[in-house]
Amino acid sequence: MLDLIKAYENYLTKVKQASSNTISSYMRDIRQFSDWLMECKDTEVMDATQLNISQYMSVMESDNRSAATISRTLASLKNFYAYLVSSGFCEKTPVTDIRITRGEKKLPQILTGREIELLLSQPVCVDAKGFRDKAMLEVMYATGIRVSELIELDLDDVNLDLGIVKCSTSKKTRAIPLYPAALRALSVYIRDIRESMLASPDETALFVNINGVRMSRQGFWKILKHYQETAHIEKEITPHTLRHSFAVHLLENGADLGSLQELMGHCDISSTQMYTHLINQKIRSVYEKCHPKA
Repeated sequence: MLDLIKAYENYLTKVKQASSNTISSYMRDIRQFSDWLMECKDTEVMDATQLNISQYMSVMESDNRSAATISRTLASLKNFYAYLVSSGFCEKTPVTDIRITRGEKKLPQILTGREIELLLSQPVCVDAKGFRDKAMLEVMYATGIRVSELIELDLDDVNLDLGIVKCSTSKKTRAIPLYPAALRALSVYIRDIRESMLASPDETALFVNINGVRMSRQGFWKILKHYQETAHIEKEITPHTLRHSFAVHLLENGADLGSLQELMGHCDISSTQMYTHLINQKIRSVYEKCHPKA
């Protein structure tokens, strides 16, 4: 059974070329289901039934797992069993006609322009860490890239003369411009700071931690949380909050959806259209607050 799960992981990596985040989520969902199935039903994944899947969804609901988590788990299992059927390991998939309660989809939280300015002003540029943190925050807001894309950036992905950052995925590469303040912060970090932080001169990572190796997702998350606290911003900020704020602020200032889709690296325009709902929500809020008869 472990061999089948590993084979599916290799399929996601080499054939589907899925992102590391997608692979990690899918494999976690599948392994958790497999463990539950063996522990509670004494059944292998290959022998799971439609009833087993439904029961597992109910267990997740009773454990107060979020609707998004349950929906993703069902999608993970559906894709896994589709792979097993197409590869000849199973005759049919047990993931059929499974109904789950879908919660209301929440719109992402964004920061105001004032909150962004406050957050970006928090790093104190008196030591290497301060200069690095300043550059990371500025690049995140300037480009709207994902945290996984930020930490995967290499030094060669930056062109200071052109003022752009090259962001590559398995499917495409996009060049994203930097506004002047972000370009200055990144230039100072690269020219004066980065080399002194490296554990090895062969390190290719653009942003490194205090040990001189590539920054991790968890490392950046902790840095962001620290500056949220020092800025006394009450909103819950995650790395994706900066990405959402980037998108909404561009739309508010006249960007078209097509250009925003390109900048954010969305394959489907529907992913970009989500941000128009935030704009409409804000307009309605202003109307209800300010119109004398609202």
